[in-house]
Amino acid sequence: MDRLKGIEVFVKAIRLGGLSAAARDLSMSPAMAAKHLNALEQRLGATLVNRTTRRLALTEVGAAYLDKAERVLAELEDADAEAMAQSAAVEGLLRVSGPAAFGSAYLARLVTEFHALYPAVTVELGLNDRVVDLLEERWDVAVRIGRLADSNLVARKLAPVRMAICAAPAYLARHGRPQSVEDLAGHECLGYTLGNETGATRWGFGRDGSRAVAVRGSLHANNGQVLAQAAEAGMGLVYGPRFFVDRAIAAGRLVELDLGAELLDLGAVHAVTHRTRRPAAKTRAWIDFLVERLPPMARDW
Repeated sequence: MDRLKGIEVFVKAIRLGGLSAAARDLSMSPAMAAKHLNALEQRLGATLVNRTTRRLALTEVGAAYLDKAERVLAELEDADAEAMAQSAAVEGLLRVSGPAAFGSAYLARLVTEFHALYPAVTVELGLNDRVVDLLEERWDVAVRIGRLADSNLVARKLAPVRMAICAAPAYLARHGRPQSVEDLAGHECLGYTLGNETGATRWGFGRDGSRAVAVRGSLHANNGQVLAQAAEAGMGLVYGPRFFVDRAIAAGRLVELDLGAELLDLGAVHAVTHRTRRPAAKTRAWIDFLVERLPPMARDW
């Protein structure tokens, strides 16, 4: 039986004058109320009340236990009220994890806008490309890119992600423009070391990346923004999410290439929280804000 429910039944029965009254107050049958009280006494190994057909009489042990039980229930109610009040207010520290390059390019701007709307929220933005443990590391929410497989997470899709292969005009002028994925063998391909399908030795094509093409290159990095900047400098081709290169393409610093093959489907940008947590108001406000603000920014992706 539920230990806390047994304590509630005991306190209610004494204060309301009987098990039937306690049962009504707690929305259960008198028989169930009696079971809870019996289970509590059995666990304690002591009789708390002497029961007659007309009334309940506290034993000496019961009188001492009643005082402490009432204090416990009162403190629990205070804790519940405080937690609900904090949860209802959009305030406090919001810890957000996100990918390094994407966070620098987009989340930093969004945090500024979010703070203007909710000045009582302090945001701690942690940017790195490893997959953080939300519970262990106490993050409220993480922004993740790709296809999610962790069933312990609750995900909210924010925006789709398209891939692109690009090179600088100067690089193409020196080395020629590749026309097919087979042509990649003769080009400098900048590899993303954290991505199997866009890595240092193979690039994947097709929605699932199953068409593997061998590549080589003089620069490998674990940060997509670094690779995009190297591509702008004419060092080689970069293959990655279009949000790394959309501004450079618009400005003419990079040229998007069509190799006649379907590019990898990377999935989407998601906001994720842990399934065992009920998100506080600050977390819900942040996610709702991202749902509203990120899709317009992603139109060029």
